[in-house]
Amino acid sequence: MRRLPVAALGLALGLLFLWLPVLLLAAYAFSDARIPFQWGGFSLRWFAALAANARLIEAALLSLRVACGAATLAVLLGGAIGWVLARRGPFRGRALFGALAGTPLVLPDVVTGLSLLLFFVLLEGITGWPAERGATTILLAHATIGAAYVAVLVQARLAEIAPELEDAARDLGASPPVAFATITLPLLAPSLVAGWLLAFTLSVDDVVVASFVSGPAGTTLPMVVFSMLRLGLTPEVNALAVVILVLAAALLAAGALALRLARRRRGPAI
Repeated sequence: MRRLPVAALGLALGLLFLWLPVLLLAAYAFSDARIPFQWGGFSLRWFAALAANARLIEAALLSLRVACGAATLAVLLGGAIGWVLARRGPFRGRALFGALAGTPLVLPDVVTGLSLLLFFVLLEGITGWPAERGATTILLAHATIGAAYVAVLVQARLAEIAPELEDAARDLGASPPVAFATITLPLLAPSLVAGWLLAFTLSVDDVVVASFVSGPAGTTLPMVVFSMLRLGLTPEVNALAVVILVLAAALLAAGALALRLARRRRGPAI
């Protein structure tokens, strides 16, 4: 019982350390001052300026499109990789396959971005594609990185799911695809959703890899914000951060509500 106040204090300090900068950024979004981190009275002028800033809005929408596509592709690739590592059993080259699949987890972003840039340049010289680096090359690069994280989550989840459940379904007459769709996939769904969200976050947050594999046709939001540092940030960035926080909170609330409703429906059925 004596350790509880210490643990609570540590938790409070940790949450304060994580959320205080975010709350300060959100507060300064409503400041009338020109300097992003100076209070000049309550105002919504920077939200209006954000709505009129086509460059930031276009970059934000591009980042969202790329992140959605990269996260979806990462779930497909990473899910297949995790399935092979967890269910395929021993095979020749398994250790090498697992090491290569997990390489993006340990490589620095600079090395990953440079290697992907060289790969796209080599591919263009051989096949003529991509003729122009942009959103597509960023999507593929982010999907490659996200797939490694999804594979780890899927492999860990499959290690907790007994293969006997699928065997029992097949013994009762279900085909392998039906057994996978009705037994394994619902049990695997939480890790797939977590992997999608993780890959989405990594894609939206990335600036190093995107800087290597992008071109004039693709400038994501982190790249635009990073380039604005040279000329000086404006509170429009703070306003954009508030909009992103509100959207993220809405998505989390919707997901929590959907999960709660699903548990309520599952309870009577069980």
